[in-house]
Amino acid sequence: MDTHGLARNIRLHALRMTHRSKGSHIGSILSIADIVAVLYGGVLNKDPDNPRWEKRDRFILSKGHACCGVYAVLAETGFFPVDLLQTYCRSGGLFAGHISHAGVPGVEFSTGSLGHGLPVGGGMALAAKLDSKAHRVFVLLSDGECDEGSTWEAALFAAHHRLSNLVTIIDYNKLQSLGSVADTLALEPLGQKWLAFGWKVTEVDGHDHESLEASLNIDPRRQEKPTCVIAHTVKGKGISFMEDSVLWHYRSAQGDEYQRALEELGVHADEN
Repeated sequence: MDTHGLARNIRLHALRMTHRSKGSHIGSILSIADIVAVLYGGVLNKDPDNPRWEKRDRFILSKGHACCGVYAVLAETGFFPVDLLQTYCRSGGLFAGHISHAGVPGVEFSTGSLGHGLPVGGGMALAAKLDSKAHRVFVLLSDGECDEGSTWEAALFAAHHRLSNLVTIIDYNKLQSLGSVADTLALEPLGQKWLAFGWKVTEVDGHDHESLEASLNIDPRRQEKPTCVIAHTVKGKGISFMEDSVLWHYRSAQGDEYQRALEELGVHADEN
């Protein structure tokens, strides 16, 4: 699958979904678009026609506010019709403003309050090991989520149980809701922290598809540790005036800004 084209479509869907709903978090969604494109475009074992397939890899979006990116990639890879994305955040619709598994094919777990994804993912990975199942568990965290104590408890748990089938991906875009990560609660040296907690650590450009695929496509049989992939990303990636700006955590593109954003993604006004 063309993961670059998939990432572009994820960005475009997310822009339209947040525009129509006057929703939030477009910057956070844009920063993970390449990560989820690589995951669903080639890394994850999945069956869109059978979303509960027993041998599927599990994916948890722990930063649940970036849900549009996952809804979009699920639609693009055949879990449900793309047209359904137009119901995002509508009364009675399937797609909540923080990711929900209720009635949504392909979503494993509902998240919103930060710090829950890795504990649940660790439990899933341990259950798979105890049952001698071969599937892997992937959990995508925000960098701000690494402020949460529950994240580090889960990191200890995973290393203790040698959960080689667990992959944590950190969307390290360096911005939180109201300011920079460094000013809110400094994380560095982030990689060394995960190493000290007993994980295998890789740091990659979170927008380089080849590097992402190489770091994410792990074989649990060839290692004894869980894997942490620190993906260095740019908040708002793909729309120039949103890039590296905390402004776009809590607002959506409207009016002229929306038209500019569409054009940067290759869509002209008469095509929208």
